[in-house]
Amino acid sequence: MISKYRTVSMTFRRNIAMMSATLCLVAACAATRLNAADQPGETPSALESQSAGWSNIMPPASLKGWYRVAIPPTGTLGREQWHVDDAAGVLVCDGDGGHDMIMLEEELGDVIFHFDFRYTRVEGKTGYNSGAYVRNSKDGGLWHQAQFGDASAGYLFGATLDAEGKTKSFGLSKELKGCRVKPAGEWNTMEITAKGKVLTLWVNGAVTCQFTECNALKGRLGLEAEGYRIEFRNLKLKKL
Repeated sequence: MISKYRTVSMTFRRNIAMMSATLCLVAACAATRLNAADQPGETPSALESQSAGWSNIMPPASLKGWYRVAIPPTGTLGREQWHVDDAAGVLVCDGDGGHDMIMLEEELGDVIFHFDFRYTRVEGKTGYNSGAYVRNSKDGGLWHQAQFGDASAGYLFGATLDAEGKTKSFGLSKELKGCRVKPAGEWNTMEITAKGKVLTLWVNGAVTCQFTECNALKGRLGLEAEGYRIEFRNLKLKKL
């Protein structure tokens, strides 16, 4: 009887081992397919491939032509936390003046917004968070954001208009095609293209996300402050 149970037990363990190996193989194949599918093809930036027609929109030291809006718009602005470091050629957000966005005063329609950014890495700090905008309403109630963190995010989300002109939320984190955002402390290059109802996000060499239902056809572009020191450079705009 003991021999019989031992034989059954060995057979059971062998079958379990075979099933586990099969599941691991299937999982590995699935992961390979997902990884391959999630990695978009390399493409040059629009600034590289379309060199004509760009405007430099880096603000002056006075920040003239730009203004701040609290997030949410009903909130209260904290201390002035944006300034230009002329020597380094960067726009700096200190990250200690509350949650806000700084926006270009000019209202724009079809555009490409090009910029570089990097967080100031702080040892032991986590959760780095910021973003960039196109086609925001003047008060920031409508917003279309490229979200980026510390080697994370790189997708579009926000509050736009539906076909009837009502505000609706959208989020495309699940549609993200590979995370291309670099770790805090390293420079990243991004472009947001707004053309008709389509918003396209390009990150460090490839398109990572696209939103095809933007019914807000004009608005303001901007940058976000959300509690982390961050630098921006090469702020450029191309009207389409």
